[in-house]
Amino acid sequence: MKADVEAQQALLELSTLDAELSRIAHRATHLPQRETYERAQTEHNAASDRVSALRIALEDLDGQVSRFESEIDAVRKREDRDRSLLSSGATDVKQLSDLQHELETLQRRQVSLEDSLLEVMERREELQAQHAGELGAIEALQADLAGAQQALDAALAEIDAARDQKSARRDILTATMDSELTALYERQRSRGGAGAGQLQGHRCGACRIEIGRGELARITAAPEDEVVRCPECGAILLRVKGSQQ
Repeated sequence: MKADVEAQQALLELSTLDAELSRIAHRATHLPQRETYERAQTEHNAASDRVSALRIALEDLDGQVSRFESEIDAVRKREDRDRSLLSSGATDVKQLSDLQHELETLQRRQVSLEDSLLEVMERREELQAQHAGELGAIEALQADLAGAQQALDAALAEIDAARDQKSARRDILTATMDSELTALYERQRSRGGAGAGQLQGHRCGACRIEIGRGELARITAAPEDEVVRCPECGAILLRVKGSQQ
């Protein structure tokens, strides 16, 4: 294949643009701002999970408090009823004995329920303090997360601007290039390597491998408009004098 020096010069610029676009793509997936944001998000999510767990635990304790209070209220009402019967004098000896025994049992039950209620309420106070602390931590983490998001957005916007600029220049360049030469370049790129590279001394600028003397002699002896390939990686070797990739 033949391609004049001007076409090779354009291909050299194209390969440089593609290398820059590859670096931009790599940078976009390895941003320190993204790592900072993801770390802040993980910490925020963990704090939110702790708050949710504490909220569920508090709701469970609220249910226990309600049950204990209801049971204590029922015991007190039963005690009031029994005392009313005792004070009425309308009981025989056996009923009197039974009522007194029941009152003793109710009193013990009330003490036990009140002790349990106190334990639950103390535990509830502890969890409420933890809940308040976690809510405060979440506020700080939200501020960190918002700052990390802002920094990430700014970095991505910068990358998008650079990508758009390089892509626009690439579109303009490929629109004016020789279609056959461009197709060869794209086929080579589709194999996973660089499509072209400048001959740099004894090395291919695409794969960085030193070319043997025999192959190098053949390449340097080829006419300027001859499209030559790297014997190692197959990339188009560009012998454009005065240009550095």
